[in-house]
Amino acid sequence: MTKHRFDDRVAVVTGAGRGIGRAYARLLGELGAKVVVNDFGGSMDGSGSDAGPAQRVATEINDAGGTAVADTSDISTVAGGASPVQTALDNFGRIDIVVNNAGNVRFAGLPEVDVDNIESHLAVHVKGAFNSIHAAWPHMVEQNYGRIVITSSIGMFGLPDNLGYAIAKSAILGMAKSMTVSAGDRDIRINVIAPNAMTRMAGGDSEGMDSLREEGRDTTDIMDPALVAPMVAYLAHEACEVSGEAYLAGGGRFAHLFVGVTDGYLPAEPHATTVDDVAANLVRIKDRSDYYIPTSLLDCVGHYMAHRAGDAV
Repeated sequence: MTKHRFDDRVAVVTGAGRGIGRAYARLLGELGAKVVVNDFGGSMDGSGSDAGPAQRVATEINDAGGTAVADTSDISTVAGGASPVQTALDNFGRIDIVVNNAGNVRFAGLPEVDVDNIESHLAVHVKGAFNSIHAAWPHMVEQNYGRIVITSSIGMFGLPDNLGYAIAKSAILGMAKSMTVSAGDRDIRINVIAPNAMTRMAGGDSEGMDSLREEGRDTTDIMDPALVAPMVAYLAHEACEVSGEAYLAGGGRFAHLFVGVTDGYLPAEPHATTVDDVAANLVRIKDRSDYYIPTSLLDCVGHYMAHRAGDAV
């Protein structure tokens, strides 16, 4: 039996009616957490709604001996984002964990993409995550405990037709960093997961793999969403000490994703620096042999301006 259990902990998992979110909710439930399974039940582009997916996953967790309830609110709205947190409080009396997995995707790139496309992604991925975290935050502060996992994606590195999705998923990194600063010395950890798995958005069918597993057939597909869940479970556990960090998981591999800053080029006479100087020293500017990973805006500025530390203020 694993020592990383979640007995007496209460978790909200958004977008948990299918795919990767379903894998998260089921693992947390298996490990003893009481789970609120949130899913609006929309299509891949975010349109429509269906109460079925959330209820089915809650039933699966309960049938397996766990404890779960369904919530079908649309977290892109303020009231909808607060709903799964309130459901946790009403049913279980507390909220310890928020895993934001709800998402949508509408493929489009320049020049065809329009502002509606951008806003539709920001509404679900960014505002949705904010709304549910914002609702849970006062309770986590009061109990001096909370674990938050927000879903980003390697999609932020870009494809020809995923501009809105990439923008939204990139914003998640800044959200987690700034929330970590807000948490201060409290035992509230906020981290990011960038999952790799075959899901509905990636053109796969994770539920089909679960059906094969239940039939006793081979389910060795390396892109099974279940292979992502252990990383999320760790980030959601009280043993997790890291915060403001991002991790890749899936395909049988786990990795640390980070934003670093090179040591860079420091001219002898800054006010005399020309465009030609910058061009001539671009290799030095980009040299990654020495770099640091900022933990906050002030930490970044402190490193970057360290050469001026002795100057009079």
